[in-house]
Amino acid sequence: MVAGRRSFEGVLPVAELPRLGEALARDAGEVAYNLDFEQGQLGGPELHVRLAARLTLECQRTLQPFELPVEVDTRLGLLTNEDEAAALPGECEPLLLENGTLQPRRVIEDELLLALPLVPVKPGSEVLKGEWNAPGQASQDAQRDEAVTHPFADLRKLLADRAKDR
Repeated sequence: MVAGRRSFEGVLPVAELPRLGEALARDAGEVAYNLDFEQGQLGGPELHVRLAARLTLECQRTLQPFELPVEVDTRLGLLTNEDEAAALPGECEPLLLENGTLQPRRVIEDELLLALPLVPVKPGSEVLKGEWNAPGQASQDAQRDEAVTHPFADLRKLLADRAKDR
């Protein structure tokens, strides 16, 4: 593939990528891919991977689904053993071939999984505002000059009066 400078492009349904589907809110949509086999700068075999997809994730702030546009443009150095990784150029990530073969669908799925955010948050969702107190720290209300009402103070007085009458 590298010697022939082969290229593959197409569209793959997200539903056909089971590991990716587990990380998504819905496995709807498609992934557009372009895979180019090339000789690297240092003469080693490389795979140039370009992907574009709109993936549906669940916002961890609002728990609502949202679409995240994902674009991947990376170069992978094709290795037959781990010792070859040291010879890769800096911009090239290592990809260890299994028995000298490459599974394009697996490469596409791996790269999309790596592109997902650790904690998905819908753009534009509101951030909770306010100051949070550590345990044992005085609350903001206690620091204010305003009078603080205690709704159960009268109840305490009634219970104390009732105990005296007995």
